[in-house]
Amino acid sequence: MNLIIILHAGLATGTILLFAAIGEIFAERAGILNLGVEGMMLLGAMAGFSTSLATGNPWLGLAVAMLAGGLLSMLHGLVTIHFQADQVVSGLTLTFLGTGLALVLGEGLTGQNPPLIPSFNIPGLALIPFIGPVFFEDHSLLVYVGYIFAPLTWYYIYKTRPGMHLRAVGEKPEAADTMGISVYGLRYFYVFVGGCLAGLAGATISLSVSPGWYSAQTTSGQGWIAIALVIFAQWDPLRAALGAYLFGALRRGILDLQGPPTLFGFTNPLFINSNWGFFLQMMPYLLTIIALVIGSRAATRKRLGAPAALGVPYIRGERGA
Repeated sequence: MNLIIILHAGLATGTILLFAAIGEIFAERAGILNLGVEGMMLLGAMAGFSTSLATGNPWLGLAVAMLAGGLLSMLHGLVTIHFQADQVVSGLTLTFLGTGLALVLGEGLTGQNPPLIPSFNIPGLALIPFIGPVFFEDHSLLVYVGYIFAPLTWYYIYKTRPGMHLRAVGEKPEAADTMGISVYGLRYFYVFVGGCLAGLAGATISLSVSPGWYSAQTTSGQGWIAIALVIFAQWDPLRAALGAYLFGALRRGILDLQGPPTLFGFTNPLFINSNWGFFLQMMPYLLTIIALVIGSRAATRKRLGAPAALGVPYIRGERGA
């Protein structure tokens, strides 16, 4: 088992979760819980793949994928912000809708080979022992973008005036409204941003990390894992990035642990039979379920530092609890 290979693959896979998780952080910081990340990712993966295939331009594919995810998220925004519907039910419906649209519109794409986002080395940095091969060698441009995206998001949320407005809308929307901040406008905006980033995460799969269109198996539940990461990270972008990369490395490590039972004629001490391998592959998703159960309880969310108004519809003129 090669540690460099595992960490290198973990960064690539983790970038998918990074974009999706930060998009969900934006939406939830504004007070809107969106459980439709999986559907938006799948639609983004299909839209990016098909656009790149049709136009020969993977960058246009990324843009269309982000737009597709953003437009789908606006349905959730309309239902939950304007009509004050239950955010959990709306988010689940969005997952089913996005998945259905992606499967219908993406029929026939399997086996096609569109242009992909290029991978390259960072000159000089790629030569640093151990660090270079892991962080700066043969990565997609999207992976390098992910390195700076998380700290920039953290700075935006905690150190800028727009970030302060975002947190105010998610914590005390009635107070923000009194100060002249558009609660409805910002909630729509950040739901859209979250959808765009979910679409970007999907396109990162189909155009960069795992090129190809594999129907429903393209996202493989990573949208749900991204939602769980938000809870584990306590709505902090830097913690979400760390969790995303660790989970990516874990997934690759599990594959390596299921390597050949013999190695150079000897018993492979790292070999795990198929039964245990199946159990290990299940563990991340089990942790995801646990996180979602924890996050469903308002009292627990409060202790974890969730936005106070998360999941609570805002109706202008009503006093906050």
